[in-house]
Amino acid sequence: MPINADYDGPGDLPEIIPVFPLPGALLLPRGQMPLNVFEQRYLAMVDDSFRDGHRLVGMIQPDVSHSSDEAKPALFRVGCVGRITQLAEAGDGRYILELTGVTRFKVLEELTVLTAYRQCKVDYFPFLGDFTARKGEDEVDREALLAVLTDFLKANNLKVDWEGIENAPNEALVNALAMMSPYGPPEKQAMLEAPDLKTRAEILVAITEMDLAKKRTSGDTGLQ
Repeated sequence: MPINADYDGPGDLPEIIPVFPLPGALLLPRGQMPLNVFEQRYLAMVDDSFRDGHRLVGMIQPDVSHSSDEAKPALFRVGCVGRITQLAEAGDGRYILELTGVTRFKVLEELTVLTAYRQCKVDYFPFLGDFTARKGEDEVDREALLAVLTDFLKANNLKVDWEGIENAPNEALVNALAMMSPYGPPEKQAMLEAPDLKTRAEILVAITEMDLAKKRTSGDTGLQ
């Protein structure tokens, strides 16, 4: 989806951003993520992002395996910042959003703030390649990706728009499949932190193959 702001590098983004911790949520550069926002603290976060003019939200997963505070769990060190590119009011106090991914970030520190939502100081420089659209597409094994997708669809009796898939560039295809994949937080985090598009595709293929093999062995053909 086209966006009205140009982000050519880290200097175009604020060092301090609001973060939305959400387990299992994976946002990737130039990917689109729908969000149903209903908690007061995150409604305030959206309002503040518009008032501040940046319309940016950092999506990040809570790292519950390394946290003893259920109310404020630890965060993984890498997330992805997205720009709010669509917003609708539901009429019942909720916001229906769509975020478009801009770039990944590394958390430098979480700040002590007065807002109910959490804010972090972040570093975008480890992910300079994210600012270049379709970088590394030629290195992706598209054939392997489509083969495992075919197996996944057959195992789950699902259908997709194959014409759309065949016409999709490799970056859009890899990132969309990674974001929509039914895997847990560790697998999603591994795909998020992959150093390049080729590696992300390989991780997705490997995880899917292992899960399909496990389901075949157990006699359960449906992935959870």
